[in-house]
Amino acid sequence: MTSAVRRQAPGPRGHVFMGILPEVRRDVLACLGDLHRQYGDVVRYRLGPMRSHLIAHPDGVKHVLQEHVKNYTKDHFAYRMGRWITGDSLLTSTGDFWLRQRRLAQPAFHRQRIAGMAAGMVRRTEAMLQRWEPAAANGTAVGVNEEMMRLTLGIVGEALFGTSVEDQTERVGASFTELSQQMTERFRTFRMLPPVLPTRYDRAFRRARATLRDTVQGIIAARRQRSEDTGDLLSMLMLARDEDTGEGMTDEQLGSEVMTMLLAGHETTATALSWTWALLSMHPEVEARLHAELDAVLGGRAPTMEDVPKLGYTRQVVEEAMRLYPPVIVISRAVKEDDVVGGFHIPKGTWVDVSAYVTQRHPDFWEEPDAFRPERFAPEAAAKRHRFAYFPFSGGPRQCIGNSFALMEAQLLLATVARRYRLRAAPGFTMEAESNVTLRPRGALPMSLERRS
Repeated sequence: MTSAVRRQAPGPRGHVFMGILPEVRRDVLACLGDLHRQYGDVVRYRLGPMRSHLIAHPDGVKHVLQEHVKNYTKDHFAYRMGRWITGDSLLTSTGDFWLRQRRLAQPAFHRQRIAGMAAGMVRRTEAMLQRWEPAAANGTAVGVNEEMMRLTLGIVGEALFGTSVEDQTERVGASFTELSQQMTERFRTFRMLPPVLPTRYDRAFRRARATLRDTVQGIIAARRQRSEDTGDLLSMLMLARDEDTGEGMTDEQLGSEVMTMLLAGHETTATALSWTWALLSMHPEVEARLHAELDAVLGGRAPTMEDVPKLGYTRQVVEEAMRLYPPVIVISRAVKEDDVVGGFHIPKGTWVDVSAYVTQRHPDFWEEPDAFRPERFAPEAAAKRHRFAYFPFSGGPRQCIGNSFALMEAQLLLATVARRYRLRAAPGFTMEAESNVTLRPRGALPMSLERRS
C-alpha cells in the first residue's frame, strides 16, 4: 500500500484517555451528526483505547456491509456483550456457524408464511383498541411506548413461537430495559468484563438475563411436547435439518435463536411505531393523507393481508419514520485486514461504524433531510436512490432476516389503529430521543386518543 493510499481520514483530537466517549455519553446523536458535518464521509476517532472510523457515504456503507463483508467481522466488543445475553445466535455468530443457522431459519420467513401471520397481528391490535376504549371515553392519555411494546411482544409470541407471552409482558419488558441500559452503559465505559462480579450492578444484569432465559426455556419445553410443524418459527427450527449433516439444532442453539427473535422481533417494531405516532401527531397534513388512503382502501373495516399492497402510503409513513429514527443507529464491525474506504486507509485491528441515523440524513441523498416526508418512499423516488442510502435493517448478507415480517407488521398495526383513532401528544410533551440498544422516544410517550368518525 502506497503512502498516498495510506492517508488518514480527518477527525477530532478527542480526550487524551477517553477519545470522544464523553461526547458519545452526553448525546450520541448530536455527536454522530457533528462528526459527519465537520469531517466528512470518513471520520477517524478514538473510543477509549480503540480507534474507529465512521463511514457515512452509501458507497462506503455498501463496501463494509456487502462488497467486502468478510473483512468487516463481528469480532467486536458490542457483539461479545450481545453473546452475554443470547449466546451464539443469528445476530452475534460468525462464519460457517452463522451461515448454517441462517439456512436453517430462512424458510420460516418465506413470504407465504409471513402472510399467514397477518390475521393474528390485526386481531391482537383490535384487542388492544378495545382495551383503549375507557381511556378514549374519559380523555385519559395512554403510554404509547409501553402499549406498542406490549402489542408487538404478544404478536411475536403468537406468530413466531405459537404461544402467548402476555402474562409475562411486564417481566420481559423490564428485563430487556435493564439489559439494554446496561449494555449501553458498559459499552460507553468500556466495562469489558462479563457480569460475573457480586456487585448490585452485575446481579441486576444476571437477574434480567435469567428472566429472559426462563421465558425462552419455558416456550421450548412446552413445544417439545409436539413434533409437528404448526407453521410458526419455533416448530420449523426444531424440525429443520442441515442439508450436509442431517443434524438439527441443539437446545442451546434453539434457546439462542428464540431469545434473539423474542427481543429483536418486538423491540425494533415497537420503537418504529412509537416514533411513527409521535411524528404523525406533529404533522397533521401527513396524517390526513394517511387517513384518506385508509378510508379509501378499507372503508371502515379492519385491514387484511390482501390490503397490504394497496396501502402504499401507509408503508411510506413507516419507512420515513425509520429513516429519521432508525431503531438501531450504529452497526459496528472489526477490521480484519488493511483496507481503503472513500480514499482513506482503514487499518487492520481497528473498528468501523456505519450509522443509519447519519447516512439516512445525508444531505447529498436526502433533500431537506430533517423533514418528515413519506413521499420520499414512493416507488419512483425510491428507485432512483442509492441502495445503501437507507438501511434500517442493515444490508448485504447480514441483513435482518425478519425485515419483511417487521415491515408488514408495522404497516398492518398502523392501519388498524389509525382507521379508528388519532393519537395526540399530551400537552407540554417534548419529543426527545433516548439511545440504548435501540433508539426510543424518551419516557412513556403519553398520547390522548381521538375517535375518528
